[in-house]
Amino acid sequence: MENNTVYKGKRVSVIGAGVSGRSLAELARKLGAEVFVSDLKKITEESVKAFDVMGIDWEEEGNTERVLACDEILLSSGVSQDIPILKLAVSKGIPVTGELDFVYPYMSGKIIAVTGSNGKTTTASMTGFLLERSGAASMTGGNIGNPAANAAYEKNDFLVLELSSFQLNKVNKFKCDIAVVTNLAPDHIDWHGSYEKYVEAKANVIRSLAPNGNAIYQYRDSKELNVPEGMGYPLSWGKSDNSKKGIYIDRESSAVFICVKEEEEPIRLFDFDAVKLLGSHNIENTAMASAALVLLGHGPADPAIISDYQPPKHRCAFAGSIKGITFVDDSKGTNVAATVTAMSSLKGSKIIILGGQGKGEDYAPLAEAVLKYAKSAVLVGAEKKKIASALDAAGYVSYTIVSTMEEAVEKAYRNAVPGDTVLLSPACTSWDMYPNYGARGDHFCELAKGIIERDS
Repeated sequence: MENNTVYKGKRVSVIGAGVSGRSLAELARKLGAEVFVSDLKKITEESVKAFDVMGIDWEEEGNTERVLACDEILLSSGVSQDIPILKLAVSKGIPVTGELDFVYPYMSGKIIAVTGSNGKTTTASMTGFLLERSGAASMTGGNIGNPAANAAYEKNDFLVLELSSFQLNKVNKFKCDIAVVTNLAPDHIDWHGSYEKYVEAKANVIRSLAPNGNAIYQYRDSKELNVPEGMGYPLSWGKSDNSKKGIYIDRESSAVFICVKEEEEPIRLFDFDAVKLLGSHNIENTAMASAALVLLGHGPADPAIISDYQPPKHRCAFAGSIKGITFVDDSKGTNVAATVTAMSSLKGSKIIILGGQGKGEDYAPLAEAVLKYAKSAVLVGAEKKKIASALDAAGYVSYTIVSTMEEAVEKAYRNAVPGDTVLLSPACTSWDMYPNYGARGDHFCELAKGIIERDS
């Protein structure tokens, strides 16, 4: 770990006062820096109190040129490098450092970096869970509610970090021992400007591998990630093959294998029935977490431990059932790919609730999936008309447009018959109607519970 006198007396500005920005500011202050925090939005009362106690100066609802009175700028996760104040800083030669590069020198232990368009939270949290249950001293953090900066000066054998494309957009010094890319699909195009730039940011996790590090990724994504032939452990569905390194999900034997070295007998990671999570996509998530454990020398995991794992809320989570109708909360399905995955992975006929605030995505692939997998759809939120247009273009007519979540859940339930699943997987963010996807998912679950109590 780096000497903690590097920042002593240094003037540091932090842009962004959210969860990661606050943690960066607090760490910089602990390292002896004079810290100034600037946010375009209003800063929470809790953060203001914390800043005042620590002697951190701040401004809100705008980035003034006070930001430039510093030796270095730290960039909080999610802050675009294209904002005017940063362009001005670069023109003046002020160094701009991303979250991971700043925190990395103060971390300890082997780092497992998990990213991807969908499934990264489940995969990261499961990896951390399996490591903890194996007896390892580990911490799970990053874009999962426990900021990366919280790992500074903590003594860990292993550090599991869920990383967003925002965090990976600006990395130079950060290194990891295992890089996991769960999958690739269009997301955050509005922020990155193009799908190509989004993928480039995700691929930075593989470029950040330490010497002798290992990569885990989908075989189908290898070209987009620009992974050299023979590097790492690609995941694919099919019979295990000891002639190539990789992770194999074998439907025939209902089990998952990893070939660690060519021409060696593949290791059986787990049987499908050990996974209690809904959807075939969670077999992939479990496969990647289990493979990471083996590559770290702590696997295969006990099947009973895999079965004990409980995922974070709002990810294809069972929300109750009545009269043969099942409610599933996938509020975290905030992009088209996530919703397509949920629909294709869950068995049986589905009534899907779609809509929210969009990310600039094309809804044609969503419409094709609805046509293939959904009995009917209920549309709500700011994007409901755009989604309806895409459904019309696909020749899908079994949809209803409503104004509230209450109407959406009731309508979906009324359209369902025994054996059906009412699935909330919006393919959009929640920000038009809710502060976050968690609040949206909680509301859905409350409404489902109310229906179950009413009609039992």
